[in-house]
Amino acid sequence: MAATMTKEKTQLKEFLEAISVLQWVLSFLFLGLACIILMVYLMFTSLWPLPTLYFIWMVNDWQTPERGSRRTTFVRKWKVWFQFREYFPIKLVKTADLSPNKNYILGSHPHGIMCAGAFACFSTESCGFAETFPGVKSTLAILAGLFKIPLFREYLMSAGLCPVSKPSLVHLLSKSGKGNAVVIVVGGAAESLASSPGINRVVMKQRKGFVRTALENGADLVPVYSFGENELFQQVIFSDGSLGRRLQDLFKSIMGFAPCLFVGERFALLPFRKPVTTVVGSPISVPKCLTPTEEQVDHYHMLYMEALAKLFHEHKVSCGLSESHKLEII
Repeated sequence: MAATMTKEKTQLKEFLEAISVLQWVLSFLFLGLACIILMVYLMFTSLWPLPTLYFIWMVNDWQTPERGSRRTTFVRKWKVWFQFREYFPIKLVKTADLSPNKNYILGSHPHGIMCAGAFACFSTESCGFAETFPGVKSTLAILAGLFKIPLFREYLMSAGLCPVSKPSLVHLLSKSGKGNAVVIVVGGAAESLASSPGINRVVMKQRKGFVRTALENGADLVPVYSFGENELFQQVIFSDGSLGRRLQDLFKSIMGFAPCLFVGERFALLPFRKPVTTVVGSPISVPKCLTPTEEQVDHYHMLYMEALAKLFHEHKVSCGLSESHKLEII
């Protein structure tokens, strides 16, 4: 009888984990569009004063995402995020202390399809970032256009997300005191198109804007690598020059993100149950320079790439990769 109860409890836990991840995937893919459709629909009903008042308020609140957002501990500590973490599971690994008397830019790699590791570790409290790095507040910076979507923007801000825009980064790194860790998924949409199981490829060589921002604000650079991120979905990879790839690139140039054709586990939407280990590297000390030269940017960009490669090779075996596995930087 006890064995049966344990088995049922395990099945229930697996179900709760799957539902937690499914709501995240559906939110990632469809919640923004659903919010737009809802607001437009309400404008043509007797409830039209509600969206009208909201839009008036939204205009007045337009700059809030770039002024540190409106995070709530309640949302970041939702029980659903702890079930979400356990589905894979996702683990945060610390390799060095981060001083609460400094600000940081954490470069997160790789993007994968949906940035599950970065989301769990830096946008929720499920992986224990606040306990692991006392006095340091993590903020995940994402596509700025998402904060223009009615209602959806409120959800994003409540989780402490902010736009990856110049005003937003400057506010967090120079106008919000110390102990701020801004997380930027450096490879962006281009890296998501390169996501594939068994491959660890990061888009970095021409991505220098985050280094310039670090210099302008005197924020230390910290490499972060999420081992297993690329194993969560199978993606249809279109070859360069193919019609499919040209359409993806066109969509990316217009919308800022790339539509990926991917399949997961159940219903094709759930990611595979593969462990994700997000390793936070040692900080690279960066001086403050209001007008950094190209040579300075190139120097710290090179230091960052070297630190990222070192972090990857030092932890790849403990995170399930073979000793011969290479990190490809493009």
